[in-house]
Amino acid sequence: MDLLEINKEYIVNIEALGYEGEGVARIDGYPVFIQGALIGERIKIKIIKSKKKFAFGEILEIIDKSDNRKTPNCIYFEKCGGCTLEHLSYNGQLEFKTNRVKECVRKIGGLNDNIVLPALGMRDGYRYRNKGQFHVDLINNKINIGFYSEKSHKIIDIDRCLIQDEEAENIIRIIKKWMENYFIMPAKKDGVFFNKGIIRNIVIRKAFNTNEIMVILVTLHKEIPHINELIKELNSNVTGIKSVIQNINTNNTNWVMGEECITLYGRDYITDYIGDFKFNISPLSFFQVNPYQTEVLYNKALEYADLSGDEIVFDAYCGTGTISLFLSQKAKKVYGVEIIEQAIENAKINAKLNDVSNAEFFVGKSEEIIPKLIQNRVRPNVIVVDPPRKECDIKLLNSIGEAKPDRVVYVSCDPSTLARDLKCLEEKGYKTVKVQPVDMFPMTKHVESVALLIKKHS
Repeated sequence: MDLLEINKEYIVNIEALGYEGEGVARIDGYPVFIQGALIGERIKIKIIKSKKKFAFGEILEIIDKSDNRKTPNCIYFEKCGGCTLEHLSYNGQLEFKTNRVKECVRKIGGLNDNIVLPALGMRDGYRYRNKGQFHVDLINNKINIGFYSEKSHKIIDIDRCLIQDEEAENIIRIIKKWMENYFIMPAKKDGVFFNKGIIRNIVIRKAFNTNEIMVILVTLHKEIPHINELIKELNSNVTGIKSVIQNINTNNTNWVMGEECITLYGRDYITDYIGDFKFNISPLSFFQVNPYQTEVLYNKALEYADLSGDEIVFDAYCGTGTISLFLSQKAKKVYGVEIIEQAIENAKINAKLNDVSNAEFFVGKSEEIIPKLIQNRVRPNVIVVDPPRKECDIKLLNSIGEAKPDRVVYVSCDPSTLARDLKCLEEKGYKTVKVQPVDMFPMTKHVESVALLIKKHS
């Protein structure tokens, strides 16, 4: 059919939600994606973009509302690109995320979607983040600190974010006032780097179980004028400041942080707990951002590993060893592998902190280290993988097929890549028994999952 005409108005029925949580309607069979629309709604829209196979619409009027629609609590909801599902009831969000995993398992993995269990949610979907990454820009000669708008790098200046810890909001206000008082310039002006600028990003980490706080200033240059005045203000107005770090990032990219860190005040780490385990968290450490759901996720991985105390376990993409330590409770030996050297150093420190002697860590690519372990006659009973969003390397999947562990536990942050890898492992002699979505990021489109695979009997 011909492309839909731009600015033409239609009345449509919303049949489904897309990957981003946007409503999906059809006009003569032609799919139209409408941000903010919900299943079951009848709405009046205007076509704002038209492509060969689909179009995008904008809501003009909601004629019939969904029972799952709610009024967002955040005043930045329609501007900020973070909490794109806050207009959907929390039960509706969990249903959306469950269905998203089901759809991927069915369409991409080619598996029966009845193996997907209902998503595990939180009692309260707000104030759960222990880490905030705030971008800084000078827009119209005014300092803006906040988050990007949806699908852009335009910064929305905010003073309140309902999924961040409240102390983070206080810290941002202090830093902005310090920048204004001492003419400390952002590294960007109207979205473009300029030499006079200093502050690129602000990262705030708070340990929810110890209340320790780390403030990270990401800078374009090494020198930070009047930094002692900022440290004094932070200590005078914020309880729990244990660490102020400068991270230097000179790259002309959108990466939040660089590799060089300088401790300006206090320690170069903060300490937190997951369950009974204590962890030192450094500026560049990966640590799950939702402490409430992290324990749910890791306990599910431990349950699926089904350890009795005699098993050898490989933990691929182990990061700072958080899952490895959980597994060590019931395993004979855990071998963790991670490509980032600092993460492995942290993993070794965390093992010592918790008196764990049955976990060993290796720096390198999982797809290279694990085959070497197998060649050295280290045979795993269980392999746990927690890969980055881009999925497991095919070499690692091949290694899993060759190692033939009894069980594979796959922790995933992306349903699409999870489904693709499940299909691959099924072809290598494994059966996917169940997939458990866990809502680590309420109010957003993101969902994590834990899948259990067992070796098929020949």
